[in-house]
Formats: sequence, structure tokens, C-alpha cells
Amino acid sequence: MSKIIAINAGSSSLKWKLFEMPAESVIAEGMVDRVGLKDSVFTAKYGQDEQKRFKDVLDIDDQTAAVDMLLKKLTELKIVDDIAEIVGVGHRVVAGGETFKQSTVIDDQVIQQIDDLAEYAPLHNPAELKGIKAFRKLLPNALSVAVFDTSFHQTMPAVNYLYSIPYEYYQKYGARKYGAHGTSHRYVATRAAEMLGKSLKDLKLITLHLGAGASITAIDGGRSIDTSMGFTPLAGVTMATRSGDIDASLVAFLMQKLNISDPEKMIDILNHKSGILGISGVSPDMRELEKTRDTNPRSQLGIDIFVNRIQKYIGSYIAEMGGADALIFTAGIGENDVIMRKRIIDGLSYFGAYMDDQRNDVHGKEQIISTPDSKLKVLLVPTDEELMIVRDVERLRK
Repeated sequence: MSKIIAINAGSSSLKWKLFEMPAESVIAEGMVDRVGLKDSVFTAKYGQDEQKRFKDVLDIDDQTAAVDMLLKKLTELKIVDDIAEIVGVGHRVVAGGETFKQSTVIDDQVIQQIDDLAEYAPLHNPAELKGIKAFRKLLPNALSVAVFDTSFHQTMPAVNYLYSIPYEYYQKYGARKYGAHGTSHRYVATRAAEMLGKSLKDLKLITLHLGAGASITAIDGGRSIDTSMGFTPLAGVTMATRSGDIDASLVAFLMQKLNISDPEKMIDILNHKSGILGISGVSPDMRELEKTRDTNPRSQLGIDIFVNRIQKYIGSYIAEMGGADALIFTAGIGENDVIMRKRIIDGLSYFGAYMDDQRNDVHGKEQIISTPDSKLKVLLVPTDEELMIVRDVERLRK
């Protein structure tokens, strides 16, 4: 049996999960937080059913130091006997543009291409590259693979990924819809087909990745044909702190009213001060809105807008695909918010979707949650992006 590790590197963090393959069993997982800052934190869960815990607080200067510490702790904690047991490393990369239509083995050319695409994800691609370079240096014999958030959506037709702006902007600058959360949408669609006992190629699915970031994807025959996020993850439905879709003229209007000359400041407002936080004035956390909705009308309004935008996308995707076989809830809100799932489905009875309240009363448990007579099936499928990443590494090793 071989070991493959899935990596999600941020500017000041490094999340990891180690798998035994091909059994797909999780050996250990953890995080290195506050990388490059004082009092960095290393955490790990490991052992049978991940019952063992380890935590250390120390200064970790950069991603290379974080990777070095991770590999040393894997042997010190006897999670592995030798780091040479790790034969593959899968890296989550946010922006693959049109360059990468699928997960790819990393070499020097791929590193340069990921760097060239940094302008599409300036907060993500550079940080992910640091993690890639660190692992290639410290685990030179392991296969390194980049798994892109955007690649799953490269099957969208031009009618859906192009904006109605001068065509040369797309040709010259790559101005188009790329989407996000592709690895999550791909995983839950695959798993939903297995749960329904049907081939993915025969299904029309709508996947709802609902967390602090939220995106809806229309999947026809296993291919993403449309998705709610756009050129960046700012577009689409209302989210925790992101506005979702907004009239571009309103952005210019607000910049004038707020005396903002730097567009990045306005983008920061739309990314970090909008969404249900901006509407409610209370919190970006849906749980806080639920607690305050009886005393704060704006909390209820934030909930209603969140539901409204999701239902609109579902309706449009049903129309676009000429029907749908199932809706799949996943991610933080999708997996754990019983009330929110019911609110969304209760507005879709026209399409033959009916929630089974008893089956829906679960948190993070994989199952069909619609009634037996529901024409449009509703499923809860906890996402597992790390598993999808290591599966891609395993496939490319063969």
C-alpha cells in the first residue's frame, strides 16, 4: 500500500490529509497555521479513528519550514516509518484558467504556468506555488500533482462562460467565467450517482456547495455546463461576506458616493463586508442570523435573500438542462443546516421536490433526504475534496 498526501496551502496556512491508497483510508490530517507569523500552530489527528491529537506552538518562518516540520512530525509521531512511503502529493490550486482542463503532473513548465495564472487568483496561486516548491524540494521522488478548482468547469459551453462584452477582451485577457469549488462539485456528483444506482452519464444534477463561499453547478452527463461563480468567486449567489451578482454600474455609483478611487477597496467591500453580513448587520454566520431573526428584521431578510438567490439559480439550471434528476447539498451549511435545506426545497415543489423532514434531520450524514415520491431527488453528500485530490494523484501514477 502506498501513501498519498493532499495539500491545501494558503498564504499563512497549510492544511494536509494523508491517505493509504488504494484503500482510500485516512491515516492522519492536520494543519500548520500562522505560517510566517509568531506563535505558529502545528496540529495533527492520527491513529485509529484519529483518536490521537498533537499540537505544538512555535515560530515557523515560511512554507518550506512548515513542510519540513510536517514531514519530520509524520515520522516522530510514527504516522509513517519513513517519509519515502509518501509516493504522491496532490496540491489544490485555485486558478487553472483555460490552460488546465484536468489535474496535471507538476514539472517546471507547469510551475511557470501556475505562476502566469496568478493574476486570476493573486491571493491563492502564489501561496499554493510556495507549497508546491517546498514539497518538490523535500520529497523529490514523490509525484506532484496540481488539482485545479477551475478545471471541472472547463466543459462549460461558450454560451455560458462568455460575458456579453467585446469579444477581444476574452481573446486578449481571458475575461470569462471560470467558476470555483470544481473539485467539490465533481466529488459530490460522482457520489450522488453511486447513491442513486445510476451512471453519472445518464443524470442531470444540480450541486449546491453552500458554505461561507457558495456556488451552484449544473452537471449534465457528468460535465459541468454552468456554474454560479464567475471570473472570480465573488459572483453568483449571496454568500457570507460576498455580494454575489451585482450590477457593474452600481459599483461605479457607489465608488463615487463613497469617494473611493481605488477599485481594490470597492472589491474588498464586495468580498468581505457584503453578503449576509452586509444585509443583516449582525454576522456572516448563518447560525447567528437564525438566533437573531426574531429580534432583528434584517437577520430574517439576510436569510430570505440567501434562499431566494439559490432558488433562482436552481430554477434557471433546471430550465437550462431541460429538467433535473437530483439536487445535492454539500459543504458547511449544506451538510449541517437542517432548517436551511428545508427552506430551499420547500420553495421547489413546482419541480416535484419534497423534503422528508425525518430524513432531513441529520448533520453531515450521507443519505437521500427527499420523500420517496419526490420526482426531483434531494441528497445530502458531505464533500471530500481531499479524497478527490488523492484519487487524481493515484490515477496519474499509473
